[in-house]
Amino acid sequence: MHVLTLLAAPARADLTDAAVQEVSRSWPLGPARWLAPGVALEVELPVVPVDRWQAWERWQREGVDLVVQPAAGRRKQVLLADMDSTMVQQECIDELAAQAGVGERVAQITARAMNGELDFAEALHARVALLAGLPTSVVDTVLSERITMTPGGAELVATMRAYGGYAALVSGGFTPFTRAVAGRLGFDEHRANTLEVDGEHFTGRVVEPVVGREAKVAALREVTARLGLTPADAVAVGDGANDLDMLRLAGTGVALHAKPVVAEQTDVRVNHGDLTAVLYLQGYAQDEIVRP
Repeated sequence: MHVLTLLAAPARADLTDAAVQEVSRSWPLGPARWLAPGVALEVELPVVPVDRWQAWERWQREGVDLVVQPAAGRRKQVLLADMDSTMVQQECIDELAAQAGVGERVAQITARAMNGELDFAEALHARVALLAGLPTSVVDTVLSERITMTPGGAELVATMRAYGGYAALVSGGFTPFTRAVAGRLGFDEHRANTLEVDGEHFTGRVVEPVVGREAKVAALREVTARLGLTPADAVAVGDGANDLDMLRLAGTGVALHAKPVVAEQTDVRVNHGDLTAVLYLQGYAQDEIVRP
């Protein structure tokens, strides 16, 4: 048995029973269950339709995310999350670069790296080199003035932890940011790159080894093994090319407002919902969500 989940943007909350009626004209459906009025509903689906992606494209035009996944084992025990453009709405390195006066140059490299056009480690070293001489105090300025949490993130972490889950923030960004974001959102642990410092300034170098694509996969394996679990027991969420292997390995890999190269290779895509969608995809209903 599979489950079809329909998700609308919480700000619009414009999903109606008519959506289910329309889908039922083409697909055999079981009972429907509202998870959040106007935002999320799920329906039993006896078989995976052959025209699944055509239907997905049609609903995307309506501002609705359509996800088909196995019904069994959807509720996961581990959350592994990317940070930049996932748990926060910005790319932290781009915001640091803006303070250093090289924002446009760094943002261009970031965009290409996240879309898989550049080697992640090489792109990271190139971008960090442009931050040489930047005062370390700028991190606090960026955190307070330029970084905003993605809607639904605090609820996602709090809910999974309240139901016995473990949450790890694993980023190709930098530890001063993951430390702050993990603390604010309630993650159990965080991993990221370390920027080399000389006194009160950044040197423009990254302390090896680089936390990139392979390190995210390693983190997923290590965290789940430490808890006596497997990657199949985890839900992972990310948006960039360096998240792709992590998303593929996890039991559920959610591409959230992802770059095209990531979305094209991921079955679970959320382009309209926020991070609460990761809960609805696991079958959590609105009244089960913890609001910190």
